[in-house]
Amino acid sequence: MATKKKYKQKIQKWKSRAKALKTRLATVPVAAPATKVTVVSPLAPKNGFPMLPAIAGVEFATAQAGVRYKNRTDVMLARLAPGSVVAGTFTRSATRSAAVLDCQAKVGVTDGADQGAAILVNSGNSNAFTGARGWTSVNALSASVAAKLGLPESRVFTSSTGVIGEPLPHERIDAALDALVDGLSPDGIPDAARAIMTTDTYPKGAMAEVEIGGQTVRIAGIAKGSGMIAPDMATMLVYIFTDVKIAQKALQTVVSRLTDRSFNCITVDSDTSTSDTLLIAATGQGPALTNMRSAEAKAFERALGDVMMNLAHQVVRDGEGATKFVGITVSGAQSNEDAKLCALSIANSPLVKTALAGEDPNWGRIVAAVGKSGAAADRDRLGITFGDITVASGGLVDPGYKEAEGAAYMKNPELEIGVDLGLGKGTAKVWTCDLTHRYIDINADYRS
Repeated sequence: MATKKKYKQKIQKWKSRAKALKTRLATVPVAAPATKVTVVSPLAPKNGFPMLPAIAGVEFATAQAGVRYKNRTDVMLARLAPGSVVAGTFTRSATRSAAVLDCQAKVGVTDGADQGAAILVNSGNSNAFTGARGWTSVNALSASVAAKLGLPESRVFTSSTGVIGEPLPHERIDAALDALVDGLSPDGIPDAARAIMTTDTYPKGAMAEVEIGGQTVRIAGIAKGSGMIAPDMATMLVYIFTDVKIAQKALQTVVSRLTDRSFNCITVDSDTSTSDTLLIAATGQGPALTNMRSAEAKAFERALGDVMMNLAHQVVRDGEGATKFVGITVSGAQSNEDAKLCALSIANSPLVKTALAGEDPNWGRIVAAVGKSGAAADRDRLGITFGDITVASGGLVDPGYKEAEGAAYMKNPELEIGVDLGLGKGTAKVWTCDLTHRYIDINADYRS
């Protein structure tokens, strides 16, 4: 009994000490979290954000709604003139957000086009995996924008990007709508590009001009995207505007075709987002395209393709923690589909991507990625190049290859890797970046 009483006394003593220590710790000042400094990607365009032309029939406004952070511009509104048509492509994720599903349902609707349209975007919260609350937010914001701009709700497109699984505080966005409407301006696209950023280190924009019927058609686009980037779109929001007059179905055909050549050929980390949205609006304020087989239609498609490719490449250049921009070309495949499958296997391989980060010309990792891709391949026909350097041919290291040359090439910030499967005429090219420790830092701390 004495021993039991002794233990009880010791336990009580330890509890008292713990309580006293807790009290003392509560009085110790805690340093405020260090301010996060965003370092612009070393692969960012050297001339910064481009001078984008004003597009007749489009106005922009931005606001600080406090969706996730205070004192941060996090909402963008674009108003489109009556007669505008909208086309789009979206993530194929099975867990896509309510906003994506809503846009998909609306994008082909032309009823109400004579009244115009609007695009409302917020950053900080993706409104994804939020159940019925997600639809409540989408419907509430669509109704509010429609009422304030005199539009049918079917002509209001919303997008959200940011943290997954947290209810969107749409009331904060709703409260900012009056200021957004009052601030609409045709010159507001640079601010709009910044408002949609999340982990991006710089705003992304691109433009092009093309002659149609002796008149200039202008195209201007903005995008966000840095991580969770993989084909079937990426964790991207992309908005492109043009003043051309074109039928909605014709525009949709062009946009779908060009997406497969651009945004569906980039990958940062192989993770497909729940929120990917690409919308292209044609205001009809400029010259008309009626014959989509004409030389002018082909010129327009090339110009639009250039803008989309530019933006897609900027997303990869801003890959979280990226220090290398890498093009991977696969040729000699049995089909184009096999070539793309093989190229993406290389581009998404953590071993390949970390070798690129370490500037290690480890061609063996490329061989392994080809073998696991699922595409038809023959080891003894395989050829590999680093830029103009032949690394392997006929399934063996090339007799003229020098490791020092490969290592020197890997120090370049922009790299080209070529793989010839030697089986057919199928080709494909994709773009990716390296995988550095900075990627871990960003994503381990994303919700903090």
